[in-house]
Amino acid sequence: MLDFSLTDQQVLMKQAIAEWSKANMPEEKIQEWYRNRGIDQAVAKSWVDAGFGKLGIPEEYGGVACDKVTLCLAIEELCHGGGNIPMAPNALINFDVLEFGNPDQIKDAMEYYYEQGIPKYALAISEPNAGSDNQNMSTTATLGADGKIHINGTKTWVTNAEWSPALIVLAKDEDPARENRKMSMWLVPTDLPGVRIEKLNKIGMQIAPFATVHFDDVVIEPDAALGERGQGFYNLMKNFEFERCVLIAELLGEAQAAMDDAVAWVNERRAFDQGIKSFQLVQEHITEMQIKLTNSRNFLYRTCWKMDNGIPVNNDAAMLKRYAAPALTEVCSEALQLFGGLGFTDQTRVSRLMLDCRGMQIGGGTIEVMVHIAGRGLIKEYAKNGFYY
Repeated sequence: MLDFSLTDQQVLMKQAIAEWSKANMPEEKIQEWYRNRGIDQAVAKSWVDAGFGKLGIPEEYGGVACDKVTLCLAIEELCHGGGNIPMAPNALINFDVLEFGNPDQIKDAMEYYYEQGIPKYALAISEPNAGSDNQNMSTTATLGADGKIHINGTKTWVTNAEWSPALIVLAKDEDPARENRKMSMWLVPTDLPGVRIEKLNKIGMQIAPFATVHFDDVVIEPDAALGERGQGFYNLMKNFEFERCVLIAELLGEAQAAMDDAVAWVNERRAFDQGIKSFQLVQEHITEMQIKLTNSRNFLYRTCWKMDNGIPVNNDAAMLKRYAAPALTEVCSEALQLFGGLGFTDQTRVSRLMLDCRGMQIGGGTIEVMVHIAGRGLIKEYAKNGFYY
């Protein structure tokens, strides 16, 4: 029999995160963080010091080992407390260093994270002409006559680049040609000569700001490589499946917050001399919103469960992103609709939540690309097995 219940430890964890969020993330502070393009570092460090920010980090590096179901539960509850909170993707940002770094690189990254409350690195992957089309990257890392690595090119949509001390840069080895599939990851401090950071403005998610980063003959040592040379993109792909789960966990928390606000409003709002909760169309909105929340939640945690049990999830993670990213944005949009004109102002958080969720139909792989990934995978699975589970 299927068991959808949470463990006692998971229930206690969710309750503790909800209490932490209420104490550390009041709405007025969140609004301030959006205006300032970043969360108070003291709050981010409090998240780590409380132990929540150590979930998923191996015990030998000072972390708290847990399965992916539990980690996504924590991320969902954090975002349920305030929306797009930048501590949520810390597990992803730290993943590459923990997975591919040498002992010195890992030690340095973890010490910084525990001391500062934020990861040392921001991920610099996409380029102006290479978003989903990764093979079209043109940023290069070349070996110079001086025996050092020279990085040239431009990365864009780099989250948190403007306040991160260093970047994980994915660059092609030597040759920018499309045919060249050899890429490597490099650890690049942002204060090096030749690094120029250009702020970008988004319509949402300003608490975790974007930037374009230009590299003009940036010189680093060969030992700044993260992982095996030439295998950078393939190594990075190991992160993609769980990245999609993390993104949906974030959206799920945000959409649940919008649902909470909408139902509270519906229960108190009156129109035409009666409570709007008695209107059938209002009830239809609420019902459809809950269906989308339930379907997304079931799909997310089933995918995480499969990952925890060593079952391939390439198709599942892509389908999860394809379905849940727009569905959860729609939950926020319907919440806004239920608030009427008030929802289209900044006096409620549902408008902010809707804009935050909308960006995730693009980030982490567009929902259109998810069709390509899942579609070809499903066809192969049915041809092989006659079914898909």
